[in-house]
Amino acid sequence: MKIDLTDTTASKINKALVKARRAIGTPAVGMVLTLVIVTDEENAYDALKAAGDASREHPSRTLLVIKRVSRSPRDRTQSRLDAEVRVGADAGTGETVVLRLYGEVSEHAQSVVLPLLLPDAPVVVWWPVNAPIDPANDPLGALAQRRVTDTYAAEQPVRELSARAGTYTPGDTDLSWTRITPWRSMLAAALDQVVCEVKAVEVEGEEFNPSCELLAMWLADRLDVPVQRSLSSGPGLTAVRLDTDCGPIVLDRADGSLATLSIQGQPDRAVALKRRETAELIAEELRRLDPDDTYASALRFGVDRLHASAPARPTEKGKAAQDEPAKGEAAETPVEDAAEAKEATAGEPVKKAAAK
Repeated sequence: MKIDLTDTTASKINKALVKARRAIGTPAVGMVLTLVIVTDEENAYDALKAAGDASREHPSRTLLVIKRVSRSPRDRTQSRLDAEVRVGADAGTGETVVLRLYGEVSEHAQSVVLPLLLPDAPVVVWWPVNAPIDPANDPLGALAQRRVTDTYAAEQPVRELSARAGTYTPGDTDLSWTRITPWRSMLAAALDQVVCEVKAVEVEGEEFNPSCELLAMWLADRLDVPVQRSLSSGPGLTAVRLDTDCGPIVLDRADGSLATLSIQGQPDRAVALKRRETAELIAEELRRLDPDDTYASALRFGVDRLHASAPARPTEKGKAAQDEPAKGEAAETPVEDAAEAKEATAGEPVKKAAAK
């Protein structure tokens, strides 16, 4: 059931929700949280579909906040709130309210959202795109126990990770971190099967993919070993290689669906490691509403620190360009002193896992 409201108020929206529930014969409210989605018109459909799919596991009231851009100075001075109330089959297993804010009211979205929150229920705010650098200090983010962003949707994802580390507040999380949960589980299970010391790690994946950076930072933070970030054509994460004193451990996923786990002295195993849809990621984040200390520790390890300890391996094209001296320039003079040679190569990452 759908109810359209034009130039309305939060009070009228609440009355429409009660009316709609009674009309379909379900006056009782059985929802466990309020999910606030802040997005634009372009991404609203995909975000709402993902939230609807996730509501089958977490019945919730979904508030979709769309701030409409006024075309003229006169329109910017005229405030208006339009709403669309959906219940029943049109809203998954909960309720959905689409809020379109025009003019000055778009600067005060929290005043519109606050009366529509479920009483005595947790609040989660999700920005599919254009998330604020400091979600906890955003007016809408301040209403929530959990704040979900996605650095993969940023123009410069790696730089965005550095900014997030500086403004992290307990309750912040990132779908780029959620995407690597199966990888972290599989790597932890692989290390539980052997009694070995990890000496170095290589993480291979797409360039400018924040999930690859977060996995590398997590491994560097937890294992306290050099982690090299190498590049591939994707999709997403493609391989993780652990160099241990018992032999290499390799988790390789070349096609984005099926991975191969190789442990020295054991037969290779095929493991399902498919790329998950947004609905699955949101459903996973809604399962826990407490701060994610592991994410915070990995994020604070820092992208700069990761790359300083083990620079990313260049692509083949870039490597060829670096190896070939420019026209008219002489080749570099070899390092003659043994101490200087040792110092020059001290920062190179260990490649035993890849070689074996």
